[in-house]
Amino acid sequence: MRRRRISAVALATAALVAGTGAVSSTSEAAGQPAVRPSPKPTPTATPSPTATQSDGTLQILTYRGYAEYGGISPKANWVGSFEKETGCRLARVDTVRTAEEMERAVAAAERPYDLISAGPALAGDLITRKLVQPIDPAKVSGYDDLNERFRDMTKVSGKVYGVPFLWGYHEFVYDSSRVKDASMSQVFASGRTALRDSPLTIADAALADAAVKDPYELSQEQLDRAMALLGQQKERTYWRKPIDLIKGFATGSLDYAQATPYYRLLLQKAGKPVRTVAAKTATGWLDSWMLGANLPDTTCAYRWLTWMTAADAQRDAAAWVGLAPANDKACKGRAKSICDLYGADDPKRLDRIAFAVRPPGGCRGEDGECTDYAVWGKRWAELAE
Repeated sequence: MRRRRISAVALATAALVAGTGAVSSTSEAAGQPAVRPSPKPTPTATPSPTATQSDGTLQILTYRGYAEYGGISPKANWVGSFEKETGCRLARVDTVRTAEEMERAVAAAERPYDLISAGPALAGDLITRKLVQPIDPAKVSGYDDLNERFRDMTKVSGKVYGVPFLWGYHEFVYDSSRVKDASMSQVFASGRTALRDSPLTIADAALADAAVKDPYELSQEQLDRAMALLGQQKERTYWRKPIDLIKGFATGSLDYAQATPYYRLLLQKAGKPVRTVAAKTATGWLDSWMLGANLPDTTCAYRWLTWMTAADAQRDAAAWVGLAPANDKACKGRAKSICDLYGADDPKRLDRIAFAVRPPGGCRGEDGECTDYAVWGKRWAELAE
């Protein structure tokens, strides 16, 4: 039995490394620093980290795997191709594991980043604090190729604040060899469940409440009910590294987990009998490229936005990190299996995903004024501490 468990860990870990090499905002591998400048693919001198847009260089903050330079695999090098074909250079690429680490990186930056691949929670904050500026879609070639649903998600008061890049959603999986008749109520009641360590996981608990119509616009009463559901099990695991999910199922320490379809697939390929818990709605998210405010020159920034909009770049990134592309034309070749996994070409399946927004605060919910993200963050910290 011990040999079999170790084999499952090894197989799933090998698939994690070989299949993507780097992973997304909610699916980051272990063993990497929170923020690191990416090395260059050639031994040529790297421009100064303090270089500005006016000399054709860019400083970018993104998730690992979103701006690859060939350092992990020569098959993943869209940064090198971008620099060669546009004449622009990435002076610095800082990479993070999670949305929370990205928020800390923004706060600690000595100067604003030229481009940030933000998720929904951080995007709302960047817009509110005026750390990013509206994007002119006319300057982004191929913008209309992006799925209209995702384009609409980046608009605020009629202005575009992001170029959609990759998206995904969470499902709840269970070990069918240990659990019979799995249900969402059991997911939250079990002490052998792993939930993602993020305030936005509150939205998943809110979906269990029949009175909630929008899991991201919760009144105080609805938030209290969601937290009560989450708080009924004190022994639950909160994960930040997907490798912990793989180890948990491989060793038999987990019965349930919140995961993306990609990690379910990895576990299944490793021989683990994991299945998806039936649910009417799942929570999802979109990562989009945002343009920093007050740039002296946006020429290279727009070239990057155009580059990352194209089907080729989105196809490479989707296959590399295990998330679906926002450009439907990218769902061919090596990204087809990822698109099929997420149902990228199935509008009805997309309709069942509640895509995240930063809980706005100040909105008017069904039962009163909505709670904002700061409140969610505080309540989550108290729960997961």
